[in-house]
Amino acid sequence: MVGPVVDESLVVERVAGIARALSARAAEFTVELVKLYEQQIPHLLQDDERMVSLLASSVQQNIETAMQVFQHDIDPARVDAPLAALEYARRLAQRGTPVHELIRAYHVGQTAVLDNALTVAMVEVGEPELLGAMVRRVVTTTFAVIDRVTQQVVIAYGEERDRWLRNQSALRAARVRRVLASDTDVAELSDTDPTPLGYRLRGTHVGLVTWHVGTPETGSALGELETFTTALAADVDGVDRPLFVPCDETSAWAWLPLGDAVTSADQLAERARATAATGVRVALGEPATGVAGFRRTHRQALRVQSLSMTAGEHAEPVMSFGQVGSVALMASDLDSARGWVADTLGALAVDDEHHRRLRETLLAFLASGGSYTAAAAELRMHKNSVQYRVRKAEEAVGRALTANRLEVELALTLCRWLGTAVLSPA
Repeated sequence: MVGPVVDESLVVERVAGIARALSARAAEFTVELVKLYEQQIPHLLQDDERMVSLLASSVQQNIETAMQVFQHDIDPARVDAPLAALEYARRLAQRGTPVHELIRAYHVGQTAVLDNALTVAMVEVGEPELLGAMVRRVVTTTFAVIDRVTQQVVIAYGEERDRWLRNQSALRAARVRRVLASDTDVAELSDTDPTPLGYRLRGTHVGLVTWHVGTPETGSALGELETFTTALAADVDGVDRPLFVPCDETSAWAWLPLGDAVTSADQLAERARATAATGVRVALGEPATGVAGFRRTHRQALRVQSLSMTAGEHAEPVMSFGQVGSVALMASDLDSARGWVADTLGALAVDDEHHRRLRETLLAFLASGGSYTAAAAELRMHKNSVQYRVRKAEEAVGRALTANRLEVELALTLCRWLGTAVLSPA
C-alpha cells in the first residue's frame, strides 16, 4: 500500500527553516561539541589553547557549512571543506595524531547535530509523512556532506604528514646514512648532538625496510608506514621509541629497540604480519646489538627487500632474513639462480600447478628429514599421497634424491620464495 505523497518543495522548505534555527545556535553547538570531544577524543585538544581555538573554528565552520547546504538546497557534491577544518587536519598531522581520530570526530559531531535537528523537527512537525520525508532528507544529505568533507580533510592530513615527515627527517636521515656508511664505532648520540637521532645505538635492535604498494587508505603511504612501525614497536614492548627514516614517498627504513617480549626473529615476524595493514610490505633483519648490529640488521633487511621485489606479487607481505637469508644471497644474480634451479630440479622447475604441488610436497618431505609421516601431518595429507607425490617429484628431477639432496632442498626453497622469477615456463 502506497502512502500519501509528500510535496518535495514543502520538505525542502521546512528543512531549510530548521537549518536557519540551528544556524543561529552554531556558536552554542560549537561549545558543546568541543566539550564532547574533550571527553571522548582528548587527543584532539592536546592540552594546547591554540589547538582548542582552531578546533572550535573548524567545528563552527563545519556546522555553518552544513546549515547553508540545507538552507539553500546546495548539492553536497559541490561542498568544500572549510579552511579552518583543513588547517586543523594539517596541525594534527604535524603532531602525529592518528587520522582515525580525526575521522571519528566528524562522526561524533554528525551524530550530535543530527540529534539536535531531529529533536527540533519532532517538536515542530506534526504530520508523520512530512516528518518522515524530512528525516530522510536530513540524514541522506548530512551523510553526503560529511563524506565529502572528511575525504578532503583526510587528503590534507596525508599531504601534510608526508611533508612534515620529510622535513623533520632530513637531518636525521643524513645522520643515519653517515652511521651506516662508517666502518668505525660511533659514540652514542646525546641531546646536545647538533643532529641527534633520538635513538640508542648501543642497545639490541632489529632493522626493517617498509614500503607501500597500491593506494593507501589514508592517502599517505608514509603515514601508514609510520603508524605500522609505531604499533609494532609498542607490541614488542620496545625499551624506547623506534627510529623511523623515510626514504621516499612510499618507503622507509626503521629500527626497533627490542625489549624482553621478543625472543626470536620468527616471533617478531609473526607480530608484524598481525600488525601490517593492507598494502604494507615489510622486510626484517635479524636482531643484533650495538652500532655494528645496527648496520648488519639493516643490510639484511635490504637484502630481504630486494628478494621481495624480485618475487613481485608472489612475495609474502612480511619476510625475514632468518627465513630467506640464503635465498636472498642467491637471488642477487637472478639469471644464474634461474639456470641453477632448472639444472637442479629438471622438469620439476616447470611453472604450473601440477609441478607446484609436487615441489611443495617434496620440500616438506626433505625439511622433515625424509619422514613421510611428518610431511603428511604438515601438509594435512594421507601418507600414501605424500609417497606418491615424492616419487613423481623424483621422476621429474630425473635422478635419485640421495645424489644431491641438499642442492634439491635449496632449489625448492628458492622456488617457494621466488616463484615465477626462477621457474621455467610451462
